[in-house]
This record gives sequence, C-alpha cells and structure tokens, in this order.
Amino acid sequence: MLSPLQHNAGGFPALNPDVSELFVGGGQRSFSGSLLPPFPFGPVFGNMNQFVGLGLFVDTYPNADKTHDRTFPYVSVMLGNGTLTYDHDRDGRTTELGGCTAMTRNSIYDTFLLVRYSKNKLTLMVDVDGKQEWRDCAEVSGLRLPTGYYLGASSVTGDLSDNHDVISMKVYQLTVERTPEEEEEEVVTIPRVDDMLHGGLMLGFPVDVEEEGMSGLQLFFTLLFSVLGLAVLAVVGLVLYGRWKENKRKRFY
Repeated sequence: MLSPLQHNAGGFPALNPDVSELFVGGGQRSFSGSLLPPFPFGPVFGNMNQFVGLGLFVDTYPNADKTHDRTFPYVSVMLGNGTLTYDHDRDGRTTELGGCTAMTRNSIYDTFLLVRYSKNKLTLMVDVDGKQEWRDCAEVSGLRLPTGYYLGASSVTGDLSDNHDVISMKVYQLTVERTPEEEEEEVVTIPRVDDMLHGGLMLGFPVDVEEEGMSGLQLFFTLLFSVLGLAVLAVVGLVLYGRWKENKRKRFY
C-alpha cells in the first residue's frame, strides 16, 4: 500500500455495499490488489481532509505535546461531515469521538481491529497482544451513517517511517431485528451524532441543548449575596446622609 519512505502517501479503496462489521488484520506480510474507485489523497493519514464518512485512525507517533496523558500508538474514531477538519498538529483531539492505546507498532504478533456498527451504535475493539482476545477500545452511541459508502485504506509517513502491512479486510452483514419505529427512521444523508453533548458541541454536530435552572444551593447564595449587597448600600447611604445632615447643621452656627 505504501513504501516505508519518509514523507510518502498512498492507499487503496474498495467498494463497500453495506458495512455492518469490519475486521482488519495486519502483520509482517504484504497486501496487493486492484480496487476501485480511487479517492483523492491528502494530509489525513494519506486521505483528504474535510472528508464525509467514518474515519478509523491508527496513529503511531505523537505530533502534539509528548508529555500529555496519551500513549502511542493510538487508535481513534472520527466522524466527518464535510466541514470538520482533522488537526494533525494536535493528533486529531478536537474531532475525536473515542479511542484507545493499541501497541500496533513493531509488534511480534499480528494485530487486529474490529469495527461493529449496529442500531446506530459503533463499537471498536482491538486484539494486539497475540492472545486472540478482543479488548474494548471505543463505543459511540447515536451515530448515524448513510448507506452506499466505500471502504478504503490509506497511510502516510513523516520524518519517521515504518513498515505496516494490511493483510486482509473482512466485511460481515449482521442480522438484526428492527422495530417498526426503527424501520421508519429518516434517511441519513450526512453523517451525524445524536445525544452527545460534549462531542456535538466540540465537533459542530447539531445538538439540542436545554438550559438548566439554578439549583437550590445556587439560588441560596444568589439571594444571600443580593441581601448583603443591599445592606452595604444601605449602610453607605446612612453614613453619607448623616454627614450631610451634620454639615447642614454646622452652617447654622
């Protein structure tokens, strides 16, 4: 997919008629094939920025402050709606929906990623320790994706370069019972996330925010400080009035 040279980019796309579960395996072997249609390359791990769709990123090296509380390699999920920009210098933190540390670099084991999308819920799991056991990585509820997408992979190198091989991508159709209400859900044309206040406000997705009233404690302190303020004003007013009255009386002597 990409030669292990500095400042290089490449990738391949594949037709994906209806993704429900995606299984990706990588290791020390190579992958080759002819898959269409092509997609424009760009700065987001070899793919274009401001993309539309779901991005699963395996980042092997930090670009941001290396003292932060994140250990690399790091796997993250981003949902693009055509307007969001992946911030490479901050390792995509501003648009990340979830993720985890996964030691996919220079591993002696084959490494695997599992993505499951069912009933507007995305689940990401990893198997990178050679134990043949899935470990939870990220979970995003209320995620809505359109149908008819393409599945592809891309990569890019910077000052450092590694050899990472995509051995296989397997797609499974899940059989899930749907209620009449779910069958009548609106057709999704632009990817979005529902009921995620933090992610919605941060990522620019439409989110309904309800204004909360003041709690009892907040109301108490508000009234207390209001009364204290009025008392201070009253004292100051009385002092000024007393001085004015005293000065007025002295003028008559």
